[in-house]
Amino acid sequence: MACNLTKGYATNCKDVVGGIVRAWMSNFGSLHSFVIDANDQITNGNGTATLFQYDLKNSGNTMVTTATNSRDTGTNYFSTVLTLVLPKLTKEMSVETKLLAYGRPHIIVEDRNSNFFLLGRVHGNELTSATIATGGAMADLSGYTLEFTSEEVEPPMFISGGTATNPTAGLSNVTETITIGTNS
Repeated sequence: MACNLTKGYATNCKDVVGGIVRAWMSNFGSLHSFVIDANDQITNGNGTATLFQYDLKNSGNTMVTTATNSRDTGTNYFSTVLTLVLPKLTKEMSVETKLLAYGRPHIIVEDRNSNFFLLGRVHGNELTSATIATGGAMADLSGYTLEFTSEEVEPPMFISGGTATNPTAGLSNVTETITIGTNS
């Protein structure tokens, strides 16, 4: 692995926005054998996956990656915390929250700039915190706040060719079924 720097960073135009619009979850191991180009972008992969789509609308949905390095041990890893806020309590989502806690899904995230990222590529994502709340005041959240953590050797990678209707559209060897959630 090369450790030499290759690029600088210039002040960019103010043409991006923060936030997440969608997340897709699939069972761990359903996506694998990724092809990664020289820019650390996923350009292909293998697997047959059912991707469960979560539509997100509020500003509480965030993805934050932190690099952790140790000079003493010579180690480095990237911890990504994904927070999803899902309004409205339902029996079905309470059951799904339990299943998410038992598993360690792969998660694909689409941000508001139409970038697609894969979280938990090698080790999956752990549901490290789940809050199921009714709120107290009329305007409080009555719903779920889910916090996933992935720890990987590399930060979340961009996925080539993802679209809002199919985040793995650019990965020709992946067979996917998209399941869009319902919440009445």
